[in-house]
Order: sequence, then C-alpha cells, then structure tokens
Amino acid sequence: MKLPGHKKRKHIAADISSKPGRARAERELILGDHGFLRESFQNLHPLSDEMWRSNQPNPRQIAEHVRLRGIKTIINLRGPSTRGYYLLEKEACEANGVELIDFQVYSRDTPTVERVLEAKALFESLTYPALMHCKSGADRAGLMSVIYMIFRQGAPVSSAIRQLSKKYLHMREGKTGLLDAFFETYLQAEKATGIGFEAWLKSEYDREQVKQDFLDSGQAKWRLDSLLRRE
Repeated sequence: MKLPGHKKRKHIAADISSKPGRARAERELILGDHGFLRESFQNLHPLSDEMWRSNQPNPRQIAEHVRLRGIKTIINLRGPSTRGYYLLEKEACEANGVELIDFQVYSRDTPTVERVLEAKALFESLTYPALMHCKSGADRAGLMSVIYMIFRQGAPVSSAIRQLSKKYLHMREGKTGLLDAFFETYLQAEKATGIGFEAWLKSEYDREQVKQDFLDSGQAKWRLDSLLRRE
C-alpha cells in the first residue's frame, strides 16, 4: 500500500567500472532480473540460418553466442535500462564485437503499424547472424519472430504465428493473448478477402478495435498475468 505523497525512487545506474558497482549490477542481473533461472535455460531457438531467439543472455552466454554461432548483432527487445542486466549486456557486446540494438516492443498490447514496419526495416538492414531477446524469450521475442518470419523469410502468417506458442513459453490466456489476437484478426481478413498482411496493416488494421474486442471476449486472465509477472 502506498502512503499519500509516496513517490517511487528513480533507479540510479550502477558504476560497473568500480567493484561495488559491478557487484550491485551482477546482483540486479542474477536476483532482481531472475538471471539465476536463465543460467541453464536460455529458451534458445533458431529461426533460420541467420537468426536466433532467446531470453535475456548474461555476459558468458553472449560470448558463447559469438563463439558457437558467430552472432554479430543482438536485438534487445526490452529497451535500454539503467539496470544491471542491461549494463552488463552492453559491456559484453562491446567486449565481443557485437552490435547491440535496442528495439523496444510490448507484450501486453496490440502493436502499432509504425512499429511493425520499423521491425521490417530493421530485419532488412541489420548485420547477420543475429539474436533477438526479451526477458523470458516468450512473448516479445515471439511477436518479433512472427514478424521476422513473415517479412524476412516470406512465411505465411498462418505458419509464422506458431512462433507464439507454449513451446516458447508464450501464454495466450493472459493479456499477452493480445499478440495472438492481432495476427488472428489478420487471418480472418485474409480468409474473407485474400488481402496481404502488409496491405491489411496499412489499410484495414484497427489497433484499438482489436484490443477492445479481445478484452470484451474475456480471454485475458489477470490472475495469470500477476502470477507470471513478466514485463
């Protein structure tokens, strides 16, 4: 319970050039960001010969990706942060000659037209082999994997949408089901008129209506969202 006048304290970035600051950043990665759970389980999957998806990598895992898979670019779908997980990731990318791209997307909202088209442009311009990740590798990584399969690999949406499944720990039963609703709304339009995905996106997609229809359907299970506590 917040008391009147309570303000959330702004997080101050750790100085990882100092021993205390580095220790704090590592605690934030391992404990605060649940990195201990990802030490042995990376939710790592290939999308193609050039692209991988995973959960948040730690510095050791980044070095392994470079050594074992030749990764040249990492796409961070969580956005930049002052937290330890991000500071250590940025440092590890610099140390291993990897370009780190911050491209924030959201797991509990319908994507905007602009962000989907920006993702298309990103996939056309980045240096491969590449890896993209969110925190758990389930929802935001799933969304971007579908977009990658559609635009970069030329896969039909009906096939690409498999990147959003329980195989990757994606749960459609909470608000993260908005991602499924987005693509399924397109599939309904495709079945009715044969319209292509990008054409539908630019001419027919009503983001707020898709969101409202999903919320009105009662598919979003708020208790599941609170239990998963994913960003």
